[in-house]
Amino acid sequence: MTKEADLEGLTLLGKDAKPSKELETFPNHHPDRRYTVRLESDEFTCLCPATGQPDFANITVEYIPNKKILESKSFKLYLWSYRNEGVFHEHVTNTILDDLIAALDPHWCRVIGGFNIRGGIYITVEAEHGRREEKG
Repeated sequence: MTKEADLEGLTLLGKDAKPSKELETFPNHHPDRRYTVRLESDEFTCLCPATGQPDFANITVEYIPNKKILESKSFKLYLWSYRNEGVFHEHVTNTILDDLIAALDPHWCRVIGGFNIRGGIYITVEAEHGRREEKG
C-alpha cells in the first residue's frame, strides 16, 4: 500500500506544472524483487540543433528499480522540457538515461528513442545501463 510518507518530497503530483528537469521519485516497497517498470511517451519533441526544425519521437524507458521509483508526472514534465531544445537524437537519449540513473540508481535501465522519419530515415537510439539479470 502507498504510505503517506511515500508522498513526502513530491512537489509536482496533483499540482499545475510546467516543463522541468526535476525527476521526482518515491520509495520502492519491494527493493529485493527484480521487476521491470516500463514508461512510454509518444509525445516527445525536441529541435534539430542545426535547422531548428522539430523532431518527434516515442521515448520508452524500462528499468529494474532499486530503492526508488520514478514518479510519472515528473517524467512527463521532464520530457516536455526538451520541446524547445536543440539536441541530436543520440545525445538526448543518452542524457535521459544519465538523468534517470542519477535520480533512481536502478539495477538496470534502458532508454529507447524512436525518432520519426526525417530525410527518409527513421532513427532509433537505445542506451542501456547496468545488468538486466542478476548473476546467480
